[in-house]
Amino acid sequence: VIISIFSLTKIQQRSDLARAGILVSLVNILIIISLKLITNNTVTESLITDLAWGTASGIFSAVLAIGSLPYLEAVFGLVTSFKLFELANPNQPLLKQLMIKAPGTYQHSLVVGNLAEAAAEAVNGDALLTRVGAMYHDIGKMVRPYFFIENQLGIENQHSKISPRLSALVITAHVKEGLELAKEYKLPAAVSEFIPMHHGTSLIAYFYHQAKQTENPETVMEEHFRYPGPKPQTKETAILMLADATEAAVRAISKPNVEQIQKTIGKIIKARIDDGQLAESPLTLVDLEKISTEFLRILQSLYHSRIEYPSEAKIMKDLGRKPQNGNIFK
Repeated sequence: VIISIFSLTKIQQRSDLARAGILVSLVNILIIISLKLITNNTVTESLITDLAWGTASGIFSAVLAIGSLPYLEAVFGLVTSFKLFELANPNQPLLKQLMIKAPGTYQHSLVVGNLAEAAAEAVNGDALLTRVGAMYHDIGKMVRPYFFIENQLGIENQHSKISPRLSALVITAHVKEGLELAKEYKLPAAVSEFIPMHHGTSLIAYFYHQAKQTENPETVMEEHFRYPGPKPQTKETAILMLADATEAAVRAISKPNVEQIQKTIGKIIKARIDDGQLAESPLTLVDLEKISTEFLRILQSLYHSRIEYPSEAKIMKDLGRKPQNGNIFK
C-alpha cells in the first residue's frame, strides 16, 4: 500500500497507473523471495504460486483502477488529473463552441491559462486545475460574444446602443449563462466554480461611472453594478481572478513595456485587495509577490514592444536604389 501511495503522488496519465501496478508487482516479488530466504525455504511449488499471485495482484489492481476510475469520477464527482487532461483537450465540445462563437474570448482564455498555471505552480497550488478552470471561466460569453471587447474586431461597440445599466446586466449575465452551460455539459464543480469566482463581487467600474454621468447620481446604486459572487475561496480561483484582470488590462496598453506592465500588475492586485475580493482566499502577501513575478515574466514576453523596421522605400533610398516589387534582399 505504501509503495502504491508513493508511486502515485504525481500521477498525470493512465499509463502512470500501469507503471505503479508493475512496481507493486516487483516489490511483492522481492518481499516474497526475502521471506522465503529468511525462513530457509527452498524453491517449491508454493513459492512459485506465491510469486504468481504477488505479480498478478499488482497488475490486476492497476487494471481495476484504470477501468473503474471513470465510474468513480461520475458517481462521486471526483476530479482526477485524468479528468482534467480530458477537459483540457481542445476538441471538447464546449471549447470548440467557444473557439467558433467567441474566438477572441478563446484566445484570451488560453493566455490567462498560461498566466494562472505559472502562478499556481509558484505558490504550490493545483496548476492543472487552474489552467483548466481558465479555459472554461468565460464560456458564458459565447451566448452574446459581440458585447465583449475581445470579440469586437471590426464591428461597432454594441454597448454604444444601450444604457449603462443594461450593459452591466449583459456583462454580469455571462456568469449565470456560463454556469448553465457548465451544468448542461456536466463540468465538475471544481471547474465550474471558476466561472463565478473569477469575478467575485467586483464592480463593473466603467459602466458604473457612465451611469453616474448620464443619470441622477443618487439613483445609481453600486450594488447594481457588481457581479453576484461569491468571492474566490481557493488559491486557484483567486489566481484566476488576478490573471484575468491583469491580462485584459495589459492587452489594452497600446505600446506596453516592462515598467508599464509591472505597474499594471501592481495596480490590479492592489485594487482587488482594497475591494476585499481576496479576503476569503488563502493567498498570502508572499504568494501575491510570487504571482506578480510570474505575471511579469510571462506578460513581458507576450506583449513586449517590437522594433519598428524602416519601410522598403526608405531602405532603398538610403541605399541609393529604386524600390522594386518582391523581396528587396534578392
